[in-house]
Amino acid sequence: MEFFKIRRDIPFMRHALIFNAVSLATFLLAVFFLFSRGLHLSVEFTGGTVMEVAYSKAAELEKVRGLVSSLGYTDVQVQNFGTAQDVMIRLPAQKGVSSAQQSDKVFAALKAADPEITKRRTEFVGPSVGDELAADGLKALAMVVVGIMLYLAFRFEWKFAVAGIIANLHDVIIILGFFAFFQWEFSLSVLAAVLAVLGYSVNESVVIFDRVRENFRRYRKMNTVEIIDNAITSTISRTIITHGCTQIMVLSMLLFGGPTLFYFALALTIGILFGIYSSVFVAAAIAMWLGVKREDMVKSTAKKDEDPNDPNAGATV
Repeated sequence: MEFFKIRRDIPFMRHALIFNAVSLATFLLAVFFLFSRGLHLSVEFTGGTVMEVAYSKAAELEKVRGLVSSLGYTDVQVQNFGTAQDVMIRLPAQKGVSSAQQSDKVFAALKAADPEITKRRTEFVGPSVGDELAADGLKALAMVVVGIMLYLAFRFEWKFAVAGIIANLHDVIIILGFFAFFQWEFSLSVLAAVLAVLGYSVNESVVIFDRVRENFRRYRKMNTVEIIDNAITSTISRTIITHGCTQIMVLSMLLFGGPTLFYFALALTIGILFGIYSSVFVAAAIAMWLGVKREDMVKSTAKKDEDPNDPNAGATV
């Protein structure tokens, strides 16, 4: 489906060096903030207190969140658990304050606001659990990266695999850089969004790479730069439709999903925007600079069609 068709190829690769210089600067800034400020990890990673309380009627989460925040907990997580009456409260660990003291203080404030509230359970999530979750998250990220590289290497060519994974890591590091710079809370839901962006971004790269391969076989007189420009231009309509619809859905979660989904949707929003940019100006440009050429794409077809009695057999296409 195409809403519009561009008749003349847009010279994206003519400006590839400038855009990649901007990308490199953004990437280095993100790395700097990650090392200098670090991520503001949530309770799942750092440890803290988890409370479950029950109301006699549907709980007003905003009031509960405001009440708990007024006690000095700036990173508190408040969400429904099971039913509209059941509420889960996650409190970050505080130095010199035990889990029991935290839960008693919060429950006393909630009890004063609503005498009918009851406490279901309270437990402490220790740092060892946080370390395990962090290690599992890094393993998941590494497995995704390796899987993407293997897929691109077998599906296309190793140059595309290198270009694709650099572009995808570019997106991930920039997302983490935003969270480090603004000290937004990095939770398991945000980690899930980062992993989703990896898969989403590589999808756009695969579409462009597939069109590049097709163009190499179709247009024999075009050079590599013209082939890549044509591939990107011919997929613009598809890119706008796909990413536009996805971005509308993610923005809906960002604006109307409430605090529980806010940082998850924010990470997806940043990732989708940079994913489009990196697929066009990072992945395609790196593949070009790595020297991808017609012979890389059509060598298997050329060998299959070669006539063994042809004196010119073995010549390049």
